[in-house]
Amino acid sequence: MCVAVPGKIIEINGDKAKVDIMNNTCEVNIRLVTVKIGDYVLIHAGCVIDVLKKDMAEEILSMFNELEEDANENPSAGKN
Repeated sequence: MCVAVPGKIIEINGDKAKVDIMNNTCEVNIRLVTVKIGDYVLIHAGCVIDVLKKDMAEEILSMFNELEEDANENPSAGKN
């Protein structure tokens, strides 16, 4: 299963952008969308696939944080 993750554009260089994803920076391809610095975006397989409203991005990030907390509290949960 693949999951798209939200991030915030912090730098743009041509068809590439640096994105802050949960305090990690990575470079992504932005050819599929029109973005500007400060935009929240949805990233899948190294490409920005959508521009998000800030509140939607924050809601998704909150869900990821909850999942991480649950995994840390129950490290054997979900393992077979």
